[in-house]
Amino acid sequence: MRPWRRESALDLYNLVLAAVLLVCPWLFTLTNTTARIDLWASSLAIILISLAAIAAFAKWEEWANLILGIWLIASPWILGFTHTRAMHFSIGIGLAIAFLSALELFLLYDTDQEHQPHGRASEPN
Repeated sequence: MRPWRRESALDLYNLVLAAVLLVCPWLFTLTNTTARIDLWASSLAIILISLAAIAAFAKWEEWANLILGIWLIASPWILGFTHTRAMHFSIGIGLAIAFLSALELFLLYDTDQEHQPHGRASEPN
């Protein structure tokens, strides 16, 4: 079994946020059909990617969550559900997911830089 990475906590937070996003249309009786489908589809994708990142980490998973977080921020304007309650959930949770994914990518690339020799760029073999 793989050891727990310190960044896995951020994947767990993304998983919880996506689960909240998944139940928002039911909890808050969101009536816009386009918004409900977008929130469900986006949250299911984030849940699957976050579970995959926890089980077997790859950097592409964090990039995918970052893109999905940005999509959630932009989707009210792209899909036309601005000025609705769904817009507030989409933007708020999208910001949190994008931030957590960007933070994890920063921590990963920062850790990669720490392992490089000082004063040198990595040399191709």
